[in-house]
Amino acid sequence: MEELYQLFSRGIRFYLCRQLGPQELDDKVHDTFVVVVQAIRRGELREPERLMGFVRTIVRRQVAAHIDKVVHNRREQAEFDSTVRVVDPRGNPEETAIFKQRIGLIRQVLGELSERDREILTRFYIDEQSQDQICSEMGLTETQFRLLKSRAKARFGELGKKKLVHKNLSTVFLRTSRSVSH
Repeated sequence: MEELYQLFSRGIRFYLCRQLGPQELDDKVHDTFVVVVQAIRRGELREPERLMGFVRTIVRRQVAAHIDKVVHNRREQAEFDSTVRVVDPRGNPEETAIFKQRIGLIRQVLGELSERDREILTRFYIDEQSQDQICSEMGLTETQFRLLKSRAKARFGELGKKKLVHKNLSTVFLRTSRSVSH
C-alpha cells in the first residue's frame, strides 16, 4: 500500500492542485488513494498492467464530481440569495422613532455618568477603540481597564433602568389621568 501511495501521490497531487487549487490538497490526495484501493479490493481493476490509466480515470472522475458539487452549491446559494427580501434600510416611522428614543436615552444616561466612566464606555463601545489603545492613552493596566469598564457598564445599566422605570411610570400616570378626565 505504501509503495502504491508513494508511486501515485506526487502525480495525483500535481493534477489535483492544477485542476482544483491547493485548498485541502492533502485530503483530496488521500481520498483519491482510498477510492483507488477500495476499487482494487472490489476487483474493479481487471488488468493490473493498466493501473496508471485506472488511477488517472478515478482522479478525473473525482475532479468532475468536485466541480459538480461546487457548481451545485453555487446554484443553491444563488437561489437562496435571490429569495432574500430587499428591505428599506430606513425602516418604518415607528422603528425610526424608537431608534431615536433609544439614542436619546443612551445620551442622557451617558451624560449622567462620571467623566471617566463615560470616556471608557464611549471609547470602547461607540468609537470602537481597542483595549490596548485605551489602556495606553489613559495610563491603565488591562486589569484596571476591565474593572473600570465593568463598573461603568453596571452604573450605565442601573441609571438606564431607573430612567426607563421613571419614564414608564410617567407614561402610565399620563394615560390614567387623561382617561379619568374624559
